[in-house]
Amino acid sequence: MSEEIFVGIDVAKDHVDVHVIPGGQAFSCPNDGKGVDSVVKRLKKKSPELIVIEATGGYERDLLVALKAKQLPAVLVNPRRVRDFARSIGKTAKTDSIDAFVLAVFAQKVRPQVRPIASDQERVLKELSCRRRQLIRMRTAEKNRLPLAGYQGVHGSIKSMIQALDKQIGDIEKDLDDIIKGDSDLCEKDQLLQTVPGVGSNTAKALLSQLPELGTIANKELASLVGVAPMNRDSGKMRGHRMITGGRAHVRSALYMATLVATRCNERIHEFYKRLVDGGKPKKVALVACMRKLLSILNSIVRKRMSYQEVFA
Repeated sequence: MSEEIFVGIDVAKDHVDVHVIPGGQAFSCPNDGKGVDSVVKRLKKKSPELIVIEATGGYERDLLVALKAKQLPAVLVNPRRVRDFARSIGKTAKTDSIDAFVLAVFAQKVRPQVRPIASDQERVLKELSCRRRQLIRMRTAEKNRLPLAGYQGVHGSIKSMIQALDKQIGDIEKDLDDIIKGDSDLCEKDQLLQTVPGVGSNTAKALLSQLPELGTIANKELASLVGVAPMNRDSGKMRGHRMITGGRAHVRSALYMATLVATRCNERIHEFYKRLVDGGKPKKVALVACMRKLLSILNSIVRKRMSYQEVFA
């Protein structure tokens, strides 16, 4: 029997480092069109079991698309997860070649699940959603500076910047609306999500752009992906408090705001929240439980392609 081959790829702006195990073959290529083609051709010949790439904020995109186009099993992983794994195997030093080796070992030992690559539409939605958040943070910072500006020229400059940011945010929101309305599948999901009391247009956009798995995986897996699943903290006879950790912070923030509204206007969530609080649960714990419940409802609605009223008729 031939040995299973695992590959780790560390991606930088200008180059990529590749490590293959077993065998310990390592090489580096420029992170450009020719370099990416070279990496894909060399790995295609090896028929690897799994290729793990560390997410680097976008520099890995072309390589990942090229690998997927050749039906190679490539998966992106969270850098923090890999760094924790590196420490666990005693690799505290950090260079690009060491990182590639650690990623290969991570692929061999952990074997993260390969997921379908995001479509062009999903990538555009995600980028626009990300840019909208950046602009909103910039606008908030400018609004906080406005009351402190004593000189009229500075005050006028800040006001002009706020107006410019308002326009850009509005333009991006229009682009998001146009993309969703122009795609029948996204448009249907958007309308279904907004049938849930507490879920508005911004929450629906955040879910569609940042959580494409909605409606395709189990509730527990989805809760873990978002970061609202309770994690055990037990040792021996000690039973610690369950806590949430990790996940997709931007989705969790949108879900949190929707849940706050839902505890007041959504009868099902309101009753669930009240029952938990009356039973002695701290309000924050009850709210996180409501976030999980709301996420499960949204998952069910998208999976069944039915409105909230139809699901709970």
